[in-house]
Amino acid sequence: MTAPLVTRVSRADASAVGDAVRYLEAGGLVAFPTETVYGLGADATDGRAIARLYEAKGRPAFNPLIAHVADLAAARALARFEAEAEKLAEAFWPGPLTLVLPKAAGCPVAELATAGLDSIAVRVPHHPVAQKILAAFGRPIVAPSANRSGHVSPTTAAHVLADLRSRIDLIVDGGSTPVGVESTIVACLGEPMLLRPGGLPRDDIERVLKRPLAEPPAGIAATDDAPLAPGMLASHYAPHTPLRLDAGRIEAGEALLAFGPTPAAGSENAARVLNLSPRGDLIEAAANLFSHLRALDAAGAKAIAVMPIPHDGLGEAINDRLARAAAPR
Repeated sequence: MTAPLVTRVSRADASAVGDAVRYLEAGGLVAFPTETVYGLGADATDGRAIARLYEAKGRPAFNPLIAHVADLAAARALARFEAEAEKLAEAFWPGPLTLVLPKAAGCPVAELATAGLDSIAVRVPHHPVAQKILAAFGRPIVAPSANRSGHVSPTTAAHVLADLRSRIDLIVDGGSTPVGVESTIVACLGEPMLLRPGGLPRDDIERVLKRPLAEPPAGIAATDDAPLAPGMLASHYAPHTPLRLDAGRIEAGEALLAFGPTPAAGSENAARVLNLSPRGDLIEAAANLFSHLRALDAAGAKAIAVMPIPHDGLGEAINDRLARAAAPR
């Protein structure tokens, strides 16, 4: 009988980085912080390790993964950069932007990680722990959010442990992640196209490009069949408790995910109340989104009522995640 896997949790330091590299080299799975959320890392060139990652997450095998690298030079070994992709990479890397690009000739990333596509999703994360692990490992690391597939994304090591205990080898604890929502995904396979709103606001990208981002064809961002990029399944980031969006009044037995200084009508009857940002700050709201959803999911309420949240700036990404969390499943 095989002994159960023991998941280690190590505070982020030089020793933990060395342990992370050893596990990755052996085909293991290592969770570590990025500036967006915690990622579950595997050697992007090792198909067996990636298959184990899919199994640990319970992730559909047709959903592609983001390859994380230490810098733009490393990214060029994986993907072809045209002028606009170069411009975005130079402006926003390292940072919360993923670019979907044509694969470079000889791209070493395993086919399983790209779900059979001729394109690849690439990112250079900004978090110092992620940077140290990538530099020490020296190869690309696929790192989807370190949670069970479809569950709320993790912004602390404790969130990772709650979902993946005994399923992965190591969690490098670097504290709470500062951005709190996943990276923005832009496809540069022609006209730059926004595939997923995220931690880098659309306006910042369009300012660099000096033109609007294209929108994906109708339905492409909500398909459950062979998405072009990570995080595009219609039902995603979902707690077990049903979500009710744009709630103006709270019903008895509901928990409340609030936003801003004015409470929703009936909030005094809520099973539990958490406010994404009492002062209405979208940056604070993004950082709190997944941890608050997890806490309300554990409240035993019949539903989670969510107050309206503006769609400007990071509000676009927040509302995207909430819509996916509320989708039928």
